[in-house]
Amino acid sequence: MLTMPRILLIDDDDQLGPPLATYFARFELQLVQATRPSAGLALLRQGGFDAAILDVMLPEMDGFELCRTLRKESDIPVLMLTARGDVMDRVVGLELGADDYLPKPFEPRELVARIQTVLRRRVATPKVNTDDTLRFEGLQVDPVTRSVQCLGKAVDLTSTEFDLLYMLARERGKVFSRDDILNQLRGHEADLFTRAVDIVISRLRKKLEPLDPIKTLRNAGYSLALPYASDAHAPQN
Repeated sequence: MLTMPRILLIDDDDQLGPPLATYFARFELQLVQATRPSAGLALLRQGGFDAAILDVMLPEMDGFELCRTLRKESDIPVLMLTARGDVMDRVVGLELGADDYLPKPFEPRELVARIQTVLRRRVATPKVNTDDTLRFEGLQVDPVTRSVQCLGKAVDLTSTEFDLLYMLARERGKVFSRDDILNQLRGHEADLFTRAVDIVISRLRKKLEPLDPIKTLRNAGYSLALPYASDAHAPQN
C-alpha cells in the first residue's frame, strides 16, 4: 500500500493550513502545517516529508533565510509563496535554491499542480541499463542515485539543479533554449520566467567550480561542453 506524499507548509497564518490540508487530501497529498520556522525545521529534520512550502513573510526568520538554512541540510523540493507581482522575491528565492514559486493570493488547485510537478520530477527514474552513469572528464552524473561527482568529490545539488544538469548531460553538445529547459523541468502549466533558468545555471556553475562544463551560446541557450571520459561512451537514447 502506497503512502501519500507528505508536504510541509511553513506559514504563520493558522487559518490557511486546515482548509488546504482538506483540499490536498482530494489529490492524495498529506499537508502538515508549522506556523514557525523553528517548528518547521524540527519537523523536516525528523524526516518523512517529500516537499516543503515556505511563506516569505514569517516570524523568527523570513522565508529566504529559512530556505537558505534548509538548503544547507537537505535537497528536498521547496516551493516559495511570494508577494504578488514582486519579481525580486521570486528571483531571490530561486537564487537560494527554491525549486518553484507561487504568488499570493493563489488558487489551491494551482498550488497542488505545482507540488505535483516537483514531486513527479523527484520520483521520475529514467530507463536504466546496467550502468547508466554519464561520465565526462572531471564529471560524473548518476541518474539512479541522483548523485554528481565533480573532480572526484560529491556535489550536493537541489532537485532542480540535478534535473537541469542531467538534461544537458544526456545530450552533450546539444543547445537547449531557456524555453526548452523551462518546459521540460517545470511543466507547460508553469509561468514562463526565463531568468529562472539563468539563476539555476549560475548556481550550478558555482557548485561545479573549478570545472566549467556549461557553455552559454548568446541568444541561443546552454549546452554541456565536456568531452566524455576516456573509458566512457555516449549514452543510448
